[in-house]
Amino acid sequence: MAGSIWPKASPLRVARALKAHSFLALAIGALIYILAVTGSLLVFNHEFQRWEQPAAPEMASISPQAAQKAAETVFRGEEPLTSHLYIGFPTADLPRTVITTDTQAFLATPAGEIAAPEHHPWTQFVLDLHYYLHLPQILGLTVVGALGAALLGLTLSGFLSHPRVFKDAFTFRRGDGRVPLADLHNRLSVWTAPFHLSNALTGSILGLASILAFAIAAASFGGDTTKVFAPIFGSEMPAQAPVSELAEIAAPLTYMSQTYPDNPVTFYVVHEPGTGGQYSSVIAGHGDRLIFGEYYNFDALGGFQGTTGIADGTAGQQIAGSIYNIHFGNWGGLPVKLAYLVFGLALSMIMASGLRIYFTRRREKGRAAPRLEAVWDAVVWGTPALLAATLVISLLGAPETALAPVFWWGLVALCAAAGIGGRAWTGIALKAATGAALLAVTAIYVAAYGAAAFSPAGGPVTLVIALVAAGLLVSAREVFLPARPVLDQVTPAE
Repeated sequence: MAGSIWPKASPLRVARALKAHSFLALAIGALIYILAVTGSLLVFNHEFQRWEQPAAPEMASISPQAAQKAAETVFRGEEPLTSHLYIGFPTADLPRTVITTDTQAFLATPAGEIAAPEHHPWTQFVLDLHYYLHLPQILGLTVVGALGAALLGLTLSGFLSHPRVFKDAFTFRRGDGRVPLADLHNRLSVWTAPFHLSNALTGSILGLASILAFAIAAASFGGDTTKVFAPIFGSEMPAQAPVSELAEIAAPLTYMSQTYPDNPVTFYVVHEPGTGGQYSSVIAGHGDRLIFGEYYNFDALGGFQGTTGIADGTAGQQIAGSIYNIHFGNWGGLPVKLAYLVFGLALSMIMASGLRIYFTRRREKGRAAPRLEAVWDAVVWGTPALLAATLVISLLGAPETALAPVFWWGLVALCAAAGIGGRAWTGIALKAATGAALLAVTAIYVAAYGAAAFSPAGGPVTLVIALVAAGLLVSAREVFLPARPVLDQVTPAE
């Protein structure tokens, strides 16, 4: 009989692995849980962007001339000059044209008129939470990247501490207590391990690449990080004296539609617009590839200069060009998005149940930590409750800058209250609060946007929020029911 590919377990190795697994989970479990929840939401960040502005002009495509007209209008309003001007083109999940500079972003109509400023504060708040944990950018990327590496360690130590984890992959024991919870934790961990390993790896690369680039730039390139990334994404030309005209946009777009009709343009970048050194990069998708796209480069007059090599360059370039889509599920359309949502929620459940198992084990050994256990309940249910609360205040007009303090100080307050009050109320009350907040979101949104709330841009998300609110309120209905009287037990003889 063939031997097992898994090393023979020794009690000492298992004990050490379990100790390391528990230590890692205690040390960074809350932050990884927050990243798992926000990552699950951000699979649908384009849908949330549409939902926050349901009346914005939408289109399947925009003509090259209209795109140039919109870009020139925004460019003329820039003072001082922006270092880059971007055009985001309509896609299946975000059918809008957006003109962005270093300081502002505008939605364009199909005719190239400027319709309104782009406005999706809550989605941007969640993006910043997932990318940076609302820390300063480089520090935040470093912390998030380190958490990705720690998740790899959690996954590996979890497998090492459970030598039967593959053999028992389809075992699930019912009942109360730690055993069924452990089975749920272990089964989800095994079934979704490929996703978590790839996401942890790509997340750590995305996060730590920036700090590594800064270190290399400081040591070898006088602090210029663009030179570090030049072998992958191409080099930037230095800015020159200002000129009166914006670089040609319509001609490169026409060239792309005629020469590469199977590669849809998703993004357009004018580098150093309004200067003598300006040039353009068209990012076009490759539907059969995981890469985010290829750079097609043009001079200021619209002459084609060649590609950067993301699609057919070195293996390193192609891998680097695929990391973002692999991490966020931006490939394969709705089925892949739904799969990423399920896997992300599974990771959230794995993190929540893992710490619950730890606290249950402590109780069984006579070393209960009820206050710490209540704090963990506050993190698990306080995170979605506060995300829902920030959505409520955002719809009511709160500025984007207010959302992060509400979330973080609210989480601190909930954890403190849970530590004082104990577990009795924490989980069920916060579940009910999340449902009530999402119900309020639905009501406020419909009142604010009327018929647009049920448009293709607003309707699907509104319906999902309402269904989630109803599900949470039903599951937490005991909060709203009067307490049942405790009847004295009576013996048959009596």
